Amino acid sequence: MGFLSVLSFAHKMVEERLAPGERAVDATVGTGADTLFLAKKVGPKGEVYGFDIQPEALTLAGERLRRAREDEGGSALAPSTLLLKSHAVMMDELPPSWRGSVGAVMFNFGYLPSDEADKSVITLPDSSVAALEASLELLRPGGIITAVLYPGHSGGELEAEAAMAWASSVPQQTASAIVYRQLQRRTAPYVIALEKKRVKDN
Repeated sequence: MGFLSVLSFAHKMVEERLAPGERAVDATVGTGADTLFLAKKVGPKGEVYGFDIQPEALTLAGERLRRAREDEGGSALAPSTLLLKSHAVMMDELPPSWRGSVGAVMFNFGYLPSDEADKSVITLPDSSVAALEASLELLRPGGIITAVLYPGHSGGELEAEAAMAWASSVPQQTASAIVYRQLQRRTAPYVIALEKKRVKDN
């Protein structure tokens, strides 16, 4: 049967914890796959924000969302706001009411997976860790962060190591952190996920 892919695993973790009507963030919009997934999951009463520093990413994601709204009549998706901003500034860009109320924040690090994209434009350790830190503050109790890491491309290993070090340093009473990884391939993509502790869990 095989194990889930890293992307499917991240989606499964979010799907089990994110409810209709909630708030969610796609911290690395890319082509919009996670944005659309979140918009479907939280539905028309929910709300999604997406961040990316590349205009092409927002164009691709916007088109993906537009097609989905046409195919499904538009009524099944959450309103989605896409910002041409780094994920590192999400705390400043999101409405103040979002702090402590977000159900899920998804990251898919690396570069934009498009044939025309500049593969030298990648997410970087400092801004990525700052964004992860902000995400933890944004989460409601029981909310989840998923981050897909790509140690196989140039610069990816340093970012993966930084994200892992950050996740490992989060106190257990704040969040539980796990890794989903194929152990025989050092450069294979992998997932870290953090679930913010509920008050009764502390």
